[in-house]
Amino acid sequence: MKLAGIVLIILGALACIYQFVPVTETHQDAKIGSLSIQHQETHYYPVTIAGVVFIVAGLACVFVPTRK
Repeated sequence: MKLAGIVLIILGALACIYQFVPVTETHQDAKIGSLSIQHQETHYYPVTIAGVVFIVAGLACVFVPTRK
């Protein structure tokens, strides 16, 4: 359980450092024969809240005592 907590803390810290994840999509506007017109859109998705949740869950896994 402690290993999972440490992994969650590391993932949460990385998410808080990077704050946004860019995702690029390519859209095809028109195609005539072999000629095609495309454009790319980049969207940024926030991951800061998920990072904080991962850190809290990781700390809970590390510091909450397990049953024996």
